[in-house]
Amino acid sequence: QVQLVESGGGLVQAGGSLRLSCAASGRTFSVYNMGWFRQAPGKEREFVAGVRWPGGSTYYADSVKGRFIISRDNAKNAVYLQMNSLKPEDTAVYYCAVCRRWGSRSTTDFDSWGQGTQVTVSS
Repeated sequence: QVQLVESGGGLVQAGGSLRLSCAASGRTFSVYNMGWFRQAPGKEREFVAGVRWPGGSTYYADSVKGRFIISRDNAKNAVYLQMNSLKPEDTAVYYCAVCRRWGSRSTTDFDSWGQGTQVTVSS
C-alpha cells in the first residue's frame, strides 16, 4: 500500500501560480501511474491530470490543459502539479492518488487517496 500526503496549497490571486506536491511512502512508488483530482464545495471530485510510469507521459482535463503541468520525481517519491494562470474556478481541495487504469478520468480507477490540500483563488 502507498501512503500519499499532499502539500503546497494556499490562497492566491487570479492569474497567479502554485505548485502542489504529493509525497509517497510505503510500497515502491515508482512503478505506479499517478494522478491529481480536485473537489470544489458541493461538486463531485473531478480528474485534473495523470502521469505515467516510467515514461512520464501525461494527460489532462480540458479545463486545465495549457495551464497546469503534472510531473514526477521517482528518486524523491514525489508527484507535482504546477498550476499557472489560476482562475477562481480552480478553487478546490486537490488530491493525488494512484492510477490503476491508465487514461481513466474516473475516481473508481484511482485509489490510495491523500488527505488533500486546499487551493483558493481570489478574483
